[in-house]
Amino acid sequence: MINVKLKLSIVLLSVCMFSYAQNRIKLTDQQNKVTINKHIYGHFAEHLGRCIYDGFYVGEANDSISHTAGVRNDVVEALKKLQIPNLRWPGGCFADTYHWKDGIGPKGARPSIVNNWWGGVTEDNSFGTHDFLNMCELLETEPYLAGNVGSGEVQELADWVQYVNFSGKSPMSDLRRQNGREEPWNVRFWGVGNEAWGCGGNMTAEYYADIYKKYATFMADWDNSGGLYRIASGANSADYHWTETLMKKIPNHLMKGVALHHYAVINWNKKGSSTNYSDEEYFKTMKSAWFMNELIEKHTAIMDKYDPQGKVDLVVDEWGGWYEVEPGTNPGFLYQQNTMRDAMIAGMTLNIFHNHAKRVRMANLAQTINVLQAVILTKGKDMILTPTYHVMEMYKVHQDAQLIPITLESDNYQYGDDAIPALSASASKDKQGKVHISVVNIDPSQQKKVSLDLGAIQAKKVTGRILATNSLREHNTFEQPHTVLPKEYKEAKLQGNRIEINVPAHSVIVLELI
Repeated sequence: MINVKLKLSIVLLSVCMFSYAQNRIKLTDQQNKVTINKHIYGHFAEHLGRCIYDGFYVGEANDSISHTAGVRNDVVEALKKLQIPNLRWPGGCFADTYHWKDGIGPKGARPSIVNNWWGGVTEDNSFGTHDFLNMCELLETEPYLAGNVGSGEVQELADWVQYVNFSGKSPMSDLRRQNGREEPWNVRFWGVGNEAWGCGGNMTAEYYADIYKKYATFMADWDNSGGLYRIASGANSADYHWTETLMKKIPNHLMKGVALHHYAVINWNKKGSSTNYSDEEYFKTMKSAWFMNELIEKHTAIMDKYDPQGKVDLVVDEWGGWYEVEPGTNPGFLYQQNTMRDAMIAGMTLNIFHNHAKRVRMANLAQTINVLQAVILTKGKDMILTPTYHVMEMYKVHQDAQLIPITLESDNYQYGDDAIPALSASASKDKQGKVHISVVNIDPSQQKKVSLDLGAIQAKKVTGRILATNSLREHNTFEQPHTVLPKEYKEAKLQGNRIEINVPAHSVIVLELI
């Protein structure tokens, strides 16, 4: 009996040692010159549900909610704290039905539009080009305008560029001045259509490539002296043929970015609840989110083939979780709650973007307020910040920091016969010399003990913040807005060039080394 117990103890010890050995992060020597572009932290505001109207914009006549020119001041304050680098507008699918000239001039004279994509609602165009671009100035962020290629014309997009960017005398700049804006906004980021393979026109890649070249040509002069950052409508998830066609047919001088869209979805026909999901649904969502890593690797390989110097960026301008709408809400408004599952998606995805920052230089979470994986939810006068918001706030230390490549050995998070890595991580060094390491444990029930090897990096002190909850399904509500909040993390133990940490189940940790 004693021998049996001894053997069992040895087996258990071996299992524990094996598990511990699997969770290691090693920072490599610093010969890397890749910067984590701050524009990876972009956001997305489509005319969809309550994102624009009743989200960002409550109207100039509103006397119950504090605002500036109709834009909620609490939203501005919250997004400035995130240091959002860019904001994409007006779509999405809506972009290819939007005619920008309907949204300028006296508001009472603007025509209405029926939003056929999202709920069939009638909008009065009271939030248009001036409203959006002035809001971006309030937010201290760069605008990213998505042009109408699906139902629009080349001249319409060329006129929009002139209207917002040209400082001299011209028909469009004169019209801008007539509408109250003397100086141009100098918009740099331009999407040439959206999801051309679907709601943007159901085009083939070959057809869209030719259409793109036509629009891109007339948006700028010979040398693109205005410095437009033109972004082609890119692939739907694993459509590698789309990326290859665009890279092969469109000259680099006409295109600065190629888009990619991928959502963490269980089943497009049965997406599941945003709060009452099963363990199986959670695993499938995380597996779909982890697929982003493979997507970027394969799309990058195609881009490297045609653009070995890396002149064209991969722009993941739609990403996030997508579930069924909240019960009792308009199905076309895509309003959903945001739990710790979404914090896992955000932390994992941002780590993936960081580690592929050589090619991924811009991204946009879908969407900012009241839609899909929102960072903010509003209800009348009230506003709450979601778990996703808190992850992006914790991670903002990586913006424009130098990537530190890592090697990661992780336990698997297993469900049935399937498995994905339980841990994801990334590291960077900011301009002040501080090193930040982000670690996510998506395992819903198992804590992970992790050993960090700092290599040649010298550290005197380590501090940290953690986002963790008792339940995976916890979230903030208007009744309890502070259920999920980051807290100080005090368990990191620095010993020479090593740090030992315990990463709780379904948690996000950001360490700072000085």
